[in-house]
Amino acid sequence: MPRLVVHDFDEIGVPRSPDGDWRQRSTEVWIERVLRYQTDGVDVVLTGQSPLGEVLASPSATALDGIAACLVDVDDEVRLRRLDERDPGKWDRDAQRRFIGWARWNRGHAGDPRHLPEAIRPGWRRMRWDRWSDWTHTDPRWSVRVIDTTGRDVRESAADVREWVVDARSRFARGELPLAAGWATRDSGGSSGR
Repeated sequence: MPRLVVHDFDEIGVPRSPDGDWRQRSTEVWIERVLRYQTDGVDVVLTGQSPLGEVLASPSATALDGIAACLVDVDDEVRLRRLDERDPGKWDRDAQRRFIGWARWNRGHAGDPRHLPEAIRPGWRRMRWDRWSDWTHTDPRWSVRVIDTTGRDVRESAADVREWVVDARSRFARGELPLAAGWATRDSGGSSGR
């Protein structure tokens, strides 16, 4: 797609024991990189583990012209099978349980900002949780597209992600992207100030 780059969050390196603070600090590093792309008129798809709440709370998030979130998900049993196929014998039961727990939490968080926020907070001291902590699942700014890849091959799943990108770009161009510039100072009705 023209004027689009795709990066994987882990390109910047992952420590041996990554924790929430590392993920949140690294999300800020990525947002700073995205801002450089933004100056050149290039959109970025960043794949990784950072949920929408962490992205919005990152110090530089309000400098972005727009944010669109997508959760690429899969059924828990399929997730475990894919992990085993990718890395046979690498993930013990405890690690598998953590994968499934994080996936389930992400599903809940994608639908409702009030779903167990303690899973990511308080976190890194520079995070601005107050930007969205009073939002509910009915706030139009809390918008996460969920793409379920269960029973779909890579080609079909990639087409779904492409469709999401096209839709987000189109909504941005029409001024309808819920997380366009100024999102942090608008109330849920879209008026400015708070």
